[in-house]
Amino acid sequence: MIDLRTLHATFKEESIQGRYVTNDMLFPFLDGLSDLFEVAVIGESVLGKQIKSVTFGTGKFKILMWSQMHGNESTTTKAVLDFFNLIDSNSEIAKNLLASCTFKIIPILNPDGATAYTRINANEVDLNRDAQDRSQPESKVLRNAYESFQPDYCFNLHDQRTIFNVGVTSKPATVSFLAPSHDEERSISASRGVSMQLIVAMNKELQKYIPGQVGRYDDGFNANCVGDTFQMLNRPTILFESGHFPSDYEREETRKYIFCAIVKGCQVIANQDIASYSQKEYFEIPENGKLFYDILIKNADFVNKSLQIGTDIGILFKETLKSGALTFVPFVEITGNLSNFYGHKTYNCLNNKDIDALKRQKEIFNLI
Repeated sequence: MIDLRTLHATFKEESIQGRYVTNDMLFPFLDGLSDLFEVAVIGESVLGKQIKSVTFGTGKFKILMWSQMHGNESTTTKAVLDFFNLIDSNSEIAKNLLASCTFKIIPILNPDGATAYTRINANEVDLNRDAQDRSQPESKVLRNAYESFQPDYCFNLHDQRTIFNVGVTSKPATVSFLAPSHDEERSISASRGVSMQLIVAMNKELQKYIPGQVGRYDDGFNANCVGDTFQMLNRPTILFESGHFPSDYEREETRKYIFCAIVKGCQVIANQDIASYSQKEYFEIPENGKLFYDILIKNADFVNKSLQIGTDIGILFKETLKSGALTFVPFVEITGNLSNFYGHKTYNCLNNKDIDALKRQKEIFNLI
């Protein structure tokens, strides 16, 4: 069996990297796609920015994907570009996918949010809470794409914060999945069952590469979410969440694993191997916890004597756009006894080496 990480190394699109991805970066890549791909303008954002789709393949199984519904969630967009490169490779995998499936992919659904690096659109609406009202032009674009394409499967592509861990472990949730509910009872309809089976297939693949770093989102029902809505329409829908990989704040490593998941999911659909995977194993994927801070400073009172004895500090990074560049600005999220929490980077102020390391990071040390 081929190692999908090897495929990614071959087909990674090097021209677009980092967390800040906009139409201005995307469109030159789309303009360079071969005749295999049909690139079309399918609508406009609140501020009049074009929203484009890419359609390809001739197969009977139709797969709709959309990314950057939240403008500041770009990891899956990068993985989609890598997927385009694979599809254009004339490889056996590409031939199989093209012959078995037809794809419609919207790389950036919320271009205004992408430019501003915000979750919301220019009207300050979360598009993933607008599935019923469809009050926003971007929401209408997605629903129109759904109605005209009539997909058999939907991939809803997102990013998640660095706070998530897998279960109660100290493993970060590098990739998380959800088979959205279609009713308040969270019952398993035929379409939701298929979503679960596809997630099991992708999880099995990812466990080869990032064991213990795949989580499952809470499946509380919300009809205003797009995934829940499409599941209500009896279309198997999967939520992908790109999370943190150690020291990978630009999410170039996570990009790789999202690519692997997309390829595996599409292969299972193309080969109609879905029945080979058990719905039961979906529930064996641990739910996400929220036990991480970007930086955890233990025993901070040893440095700041005004703090209560045994006080820890949990620091998160605020992703801030400055002059077109993304910066990670630390701020104190919480102080107290954080013995049950983890840090992507941990310092213990009882250790002189850790104190010296903190002093070399003045922006962080000044928060103690």
